[in-house]
Amino acid sequence: MSILIKPIITEKATNDSELFNRYAFVVDKNANKLEIKSAVESAYGVSISSVRTLNYPIQRNTKFTKKGLVTGIKSGYKKAIVQLAEGESIDFYNNL
Repeated sequence: MSILIKPIITEKATNDSELFNRYAFVVDKNANKLEIKSAVESAYGVSISSVRTLNYPIQRNTKFTKKGLVTGIKSGYKKAIVQLAEGESIDFYNNL
């Protein structure tokens, strides 16, 4: 089972990576900080100084439409923000 699911490439995450050398990933819900650190180090070949994690809950919404009551669910996920050591960087776009 893979710990890293996908990198988060948004405007805010890109700005963080350029200014503060921090990168964001969607990770497995059961992964802890040590497992995330070793997974990123082995996948990208960089050294990491710190890892921060955030758990996002399931989001439910309901709408009243012509069809009646429509419900939707957006699944929850775990996000990890990884601070790299000085002089290190990750290039997500080199394999395109």
